[in-house]
Amino acid sequence: MNIRKLTSRLVAGVMMALSIQSLAAGDHINADANDVAVKGYDVVSYFQTSGPVQGRPKYSASYQDAVYYFSTASNRDTFRASPASYAPQFGGYCAMGVALNKKLDVDPMAWRIVDGKLYLNLNKQVQKKWLTDTEGYIATAERNWYGINSLAAAELNAE
Repeated sequence: MNIRKLTSRLVAGVMMALSIQSLAAGDHINADANDVAVKGYDVVSYFQTSGPVQGRPKYSASYQDAVYYFSTASNRDTFRASPASYAPQFGGYCAMGVALNKKLDVDPMAWRIVDGKLYLNLNKQVQKKWLTDTEGYIATAERNWYGINSLAAAELNAE
């Protein structure tokens, strides 16, 4: 094979890989069609005594390809100062699901703060199971997340 054909095939392969990667760029965050994360709940409020409350679009901030809503300007500003401290773990996907190599949606009311980090679950029933071995499920999910974080949820969950 001559150098020109080999170079052409190599360039085509790289372009294809880049286009596939860019299609999956947003799959590391669980967000709706408008890129809103956590179904619009104020992620800072999970860390407050009042507990989770719905955010408002007028108080929003972007982080890792997602839009987060907040109930107050103060909460938005708190988030902006340290977004990694408040954003949910595993891109906002169900923590138990990630432990099972899945990317499942969440119920914003099925949540828990563990070691200063926000974890969400599919629903209260799944959360009940997750709470039986939170530490173990988190460890498994952390290992799994690096292998599945860039995969599309539909593709991953079809397996």
